[in-house]
Amino acid sequence: MHVLLVEDDAVLADGLTRVLQGHGMAVDVVANGSQADQVLHGADTIAALAVVVLDIGLPGIDGFEVVRRLRARGSSVPVLLLTARDAVEDRVRGLELGADDYLVKPFATAELVARIKALARRNQPKPSTLTLGRLTLDTATRRALIDEHAVELSVREWAVLEYLLQQSGRVVSKQQIIDAILPWGDDLTTNAVEVYISRVRLKIADAGVSIRTIRGFGYMLEHGA
Repeated sequence: MHVLLVEDDAVLADGLTRVLQGHGMAVDVVANGSQADQVLHGADTIAALAVVVLDIGLPGIDGFEVVRRLRARGSSVPVLLLTARDAVEDRVRGLELGADDYLVKPFATAELVARIKALARRNQPKPSTLTLGRLTLDTATRRALIDEHAVELSVREWAVLEYLLQQSGRVVSKQQIIDAILPWGDDLTTNAVEVYISRVRLKIADAGVSIRTIRGFGYMLEHGA
């Protein structure tokens, strides 16, 4: 995973770089908005980037303007804003300009890593059809089928089932499900995840697949009851 880190505090930039590299990420660092804007003009650079981690309080061009210019050029690369500003209007402004997520300093590095990974997952190309057993999800039309019979799902039930199918055969935690299916700023409790899992489990019971509960770890969608 390739990350562009835009941070003018050299000590913080060095520390974050080490943390991200420790999680297997390739990190490029620039120290001001003008450099970031120049780097983000390159088509090859944009194509290689998974996430841009962007400080707002930069010398020269600030992070807000970097985001505005990036989106004006039509780029959809995920942007995570970092800032010491905790005013609601600043968070709203950043998101309205096209940022995907927001962290207020000081923050836990574990949360930064988790948010970067979540943004990268959401930006990955998804196959139009997901199939396991007799269950098929058409992500283009958002239809769920068991054989040729439609399965009625709510928006969040669909999101949970789609994520489980994408991760079929792997154990995923409740928090991973929350991170994967919710847009920034929305709220969902782990108890609510249990409710959606229970509902989905009942609705796909005839599909030849099952959602297995792995106590202490999470859930796994697998072929066979």
